[in-house]
Amino acid sequence: MPADHSSRSGVVADLRSDTLTRPTDAMRAAMAAAPVGDDVYGEDPTVAQLEARVADLLGHEAALFMPTGSMANQVGLRLHAGQGQEIISDHLAHVLRAEMGAAAAYSGITSRTWVTPRGRLDVDTALAVMVPDGGPHLVSTACVVVENTHNFGGGTIQPIEDMRRLRAQTAPVGVGVHLDGARLWNAHVATGVSLSDYGACADTVSVCLSKGLGAPVGSVLAASAERIAAARVWRKRLGGGMRQVGMLAAAGLYALDHHLERLAQDNARAHRVAQALAGAAPGIVDPADVQTNILVVDVSAAGWDAAAFTRAAAAVGVLGFAMDARQVRFVWHLDVDDEMTDHAQRELVDLLAGAGQEAEAER
Repeated sequence: MPADHSSRSGVVADLRSDTLTRPTDAMRAAMAAAPVGDDVYGEDPTVAQLEARVADLLGHEAALFMPTGSMANQVGLRLHAGQGQEIISDHLAHVLRAEMGAAAAYSGITSRTWVTPRGRLDVDTALAVMVPDGGPHLVSTACVVVENTHNFGGGTIQPIEDMRRLRAQTAPVGVGVHLDGARLWNAHVATGVSLSDYGACADTVSVCLSKGLGAPVGSVLAASAERIAAARVWRKRLGGGMRQVGMLAAAGLYALDHHLERLAQDNARAHRVAQALAGAAPGIVDPADVQTNILVVDVSAAGWDAAAFTRAAAAVGVLGFAMDARQVRFVWHLDVDDEMTDHAQRELVDLLAGAGQEAEAER
């Protein structure tokens, strides 16, 4: 946590991202006790246990432990699309907006997008955009990417019925589906839909262990055994072949055992603050849109610039992330408790009431 942020009460709520979680003492103990081996040779028993566990949860044949979510996504995309083919997704998709153009830079994959509110899956538009076989004239669509929950959409949950309908229409024409499920755990806890039901809607699924689940490192890619064998080659090719990493995999196993169901607390805290902010400044957020642990506030509706609001909030011990000129994102996670949430709620309500804006204007 940055040392230069403080608050009147001494409480600081760091809500910039759920990537900020730190391993608990019990998780550290599990990591220290983990048996290890050389994972590049496929000999790390703890990694193998984690991969089998995640594959089973998602209803797939196999899985592969990755150092990062971006690598898991990019390897997953490369399993679907080759050079000169395209992936399609909504315009806010993490794989296109926040992974540094990796699909194009490393794999020669192009992309097309459509605009949809809050990143909500628009099945009809996706089907209309895709070109299963472009022949010698048009780029062929190899994969549709679905993000669930949707980060820049504000934690949007994709309805399972829409995901099933997309899968039913893409499979017969040979177009794959990749599920960027970095926060799929939050969707599962919020809806009660099983992880395997979500997993059945995609050929490849990535899930992150180092966000709300609280592990320090790691994501997992799940798919068929054949695809995962190919993914192992691409992981090594991209520099992701790791050695005695059972200690990191042990953190993921501990998180699945102890931190999965508690994600409901993060979802509930974000929704509670959304209700308070909507009451303080109508129009900045619809609490019904806050389905999981991410709260995106349109501070421009209250006369604020997002960068100025983020500075003012940080000055009173509430750290957020300015997504653009209008919107600020706050994300709840393992290291934000009720006291921090209460503090964030009070300070943000005060800022939206105008006192903070006046102070910012005087700077």
